[in-house]
Amino acid sequence: MRSEDLGEIVNLINLYPVAVDTRHWELFDRIFTSDAQTDFGGGAKWDNLAALKRDFEIVHAPFDATLHITTNHQIVLDADRASCLSYVHGRFIRQVPQGGNMFESCGWYDDGLIRTAEGWRIRTRSCRSVWAGGNPVVLQTMPGVSGEQKLDSLSREAGSGAVAHLRALAGH
Repeated sequence: MRSEDLGEIVNLINLYPVAVDTRHWELFDRIFTSDAQTDFGGGAKWDNLAALKRDFEIVHAPFDATLHITTNHQIVLDADRASCLSYVHGRFIRQVPQGGNMFESCGWYDDGLIRTAEGWRIRTRSCRSVWAGGNPVVLQTMPGVSGEQKLDSLSREAGSGAVAHLRALAGH
């Protein structure tokens, strides 16, 4: 295991909040593969980077501010592939008529990464929330987007075999 790889992967995972919170969607090109498979829960899934960038720009435009914090990076390296489980706390601020201007949630990212000629990139991302608070109306930034959160327990997801990082830890 090369410590350079670990540092590069942690830096890559931490670039995602910078891209989202600054709304610099072009940074996603340095984070994800062009064919990235992403699942943010509740039906929010994308199968390519272009669609992810387009939709994230639309969904995030109404927010006054967002703040994402990733921690607890746990990485498994296997040559030119890697797995990273990290925790995320996201806060979303937007003026709405009633109920408060903030929504926040905590959860995790389960990422599958590959080494490319340009460096490490996320090929698969699964994101789940374990806790949410505040006004869910804040998240309703476009028609069909519900602020209601489906909450998942990491231990329950792990028990069902849904956490890819645990398979990487086991060497599968």
